Amino acid sequence: MKYVGLLILMKQSFSFIFMKQQKNPVIIVLTALLFTALTNAQEALAYPIFAQQNYQNPREPNGRIVCANCHLAQKPVELEVPQAVLPSSVFEASIKIPYDQSVQQVQANGKKGDLNVGMVLILPDGFTLAPSDRIPEEMKTKVGNLYYQPYSDTQKNILVVGPVPGKTYSEMVVPILAPDPAQNKEVNYLKYPLYLGGNRGRGQLYPDGSKSNNNVFTSSVAGVIKQIESGKKSTTLTIELANGETTTEKIPAGPTLIVREGQKIQVDQPLTNNPNVGGFGQAETEVVLQSPARIQGLVVFLMTIFLTQIFLVVKKKQVEKVQLAEMNF
Repeated sequence: MKYVGLLILMKQSFSFIFMKQQKNPVIIVLTALLFTALTNAQEALAYPIFAQQNYQNPREPNGRIVCANCHLAQKPVELEVPQAVLPSSVFEASIKIPYDQSVQQVQANGKKGDLNVGMVLILPDGFTLAPSDRIPEEMKTKVGNLYYQPYSDTQKNILVVGPVPGKTYSEMVVPILAPDPAQNKEVNYLKYPLYLGGNRGRGQLYPDGSKSNNNVFTSSVAGVIKQIESGKKSTTLTIELANGETTTEKIPAGPTLIVREGQKIQVDQPLTNNPNVGGFGQAETEVVLQSPARIQGLVVFLMTIFLTQIFLVVKKKQVEKVQLAEMNF
């Protein structure tokens, strides 16, 4: 994702070379090939940041995170943070995206492969990703090689990462820097919510709304399957309608057919299995931005109560000794 700008610059450079070398056929061919390769690479790299490009805020007013628009299946995620943090301190958010790592998903080319994971973490205003010079070495080891990036230039409190290999990063640690109300007047010592959206595996819809091959495919007509033609990239079903006309259903490579030639089918009847093994989930928790003065005051108050109780016990013992002495007379 971070190389998209560089790829665009390289494409522009190749376009300039092409314009200058129009009379050289070798240059023309090489430039065209490189331009095509870079175009495809940019599209592949840009796809994971579709939400960043099309949604100003990843969390909709109803609370749903926009990743659910493409990842339709629901799966659990876990988010853990400390109960309270001090201002200008670095703390960690522990994220878990559990799934059965022995399963494989259908890839875009129809073959099977390991699942990737990704997440978006929405922090309260003022909370940001901790700078590397503030992160303790122990926490850096937990973070590993993950590269968290802000959702946008103006929303540094929203962090995204992925897709990354699920077998390595199904558990993530995010180093977070708490704000200081003394320096940021818009922040107060309060309880703040954090929202997490995490997915594993490919989505069921592409950004343009079309289906991916990670779906159940159904019949759009009723009739009898007359022929099934299997290809490398897709399978074509020829269906004879009740009036004798024929139509075709094209199914991309990946899902497994569960129908056969000569079978009678109905409208919306499944033609394939459901190859999806991933899904998207949301979680939320709260963290208290605690004032050091409040903690010091609480400690002083508790110590006062403790000493008061000791003095009361000592005084009670003195009274009992006086009463015992008076009884002896």
